[in-house]
Amino acid sequence: MPTTKTYRRLSSAEREEVSRGLAQGESCRALARRLGRAASTVACEVNRNSGSSGYRAYTAGRCARANATARRQGKSRLAGEDRLRAYVIEKLGKRWSPREIVKRMVQEYPRDTHMRLSHEAIYQSSYVLPRGELKKTLVQGLRQERKYRRKKRQRLEQEETRGKIAGMLSIEERPQAVANRTIPGHWEGDLILGKYKRTALGTLVERTTRKTLLVPLTAKDAASVRQAYARELGLLPKQMTKTLTYDQGKEMSQHRQFTIATGIQVYFAHPGSPWERGTNENTNGLIRQYFPKGTDFSKVSVRQIKRVEREPKRSPRKVLDWKKPDEVFNQLVALKV
Repeated sequence: MPTTKTYRRLSSAEREEVSRGLAQGESCRALARRLGRAASTVACEVNRNSGSSGYRAYTAGRCARANATARRQGKSRLAGEDRLRAYVIEKLGKRWSPREIVKRMVQEYPRDTHMRLSHEAIYQSSYVLPRGELKKTLVQGLRQERKYRRKKRQRLEQEETRGKIAGMLSIEERPQAVANRTIPGHWEGDLILGKYKRTALGTLVERTTRKTLLVPLTAKDAASVRQAYARELGLLPKQMTKTLTYDQGKEMSQHRQFTIATGIQVYFAHPGSPWERGTNENTNGLIRQYFPKGTDFSKVSVRQIKRVEREPKRSPRKVLDWKKPDEVFNQLVALKV
């Protein structure tokens, strides 16, 4: 009984051969013999994916992928599997990223092979699906990312426009263990400014576990910030509050009084160097999903702030081997008791 041969589209290498062969004047039939393909396969490939400048391998590959994507519309696993779709939509609603969702899914359903999906499949389903409620729900849940990566500004020769904070310790004097993240209890802090920069919200992130604290502020002067930060960090176990790395904002000008009250040494990053507090900067980006620019924090209740504070703690993190920040933080606290 004759065997039916499965049709395969041309690979990238085969498309390169076709492109070179055509440029040298070879026929589709001759190219097909050389590639071990049917002449109709090569002819269809050339006819379907040739542009105004002729057949080009790169352009043909893009056209083929676009056509394959179009054929898959409406055939997504998320569209067809209710349980899987419900899980993904629930986690997107909690502001989890697609990668966090799929990694956590493996931990929660280690033996259920039906609960498996790639993060790319979530993105593809979001943008490839035809218009409808599922597409709308998925797209609304995705995080907004920058279209390009901002270049880090060189701080050499950079002048500080604000006055220097008296008695500040530079990040260069910070213990090496802080930079290595080998010991928990070292925090990064900043303000998220509100409407017209008149109100603000304090953010504190622990470098090792990524535990996040949102600090309600009645004002953003140095005394108010010092007291609010001291109050929030004072609720934590002493062994988990060792240092704080901050930018050179005037709200931290009372750092000496803060250290006396809490025992937490403050170190200051270089001006215009947000990457030196990268954990805090990334977390602020997550918090902005809930409090976009223009938010008037004087109209946001403490209950609302604390509800948002819990959200990053519930998201699994790649850097934590897909565990949640609170899980890791509580585990370390238990080990030190």
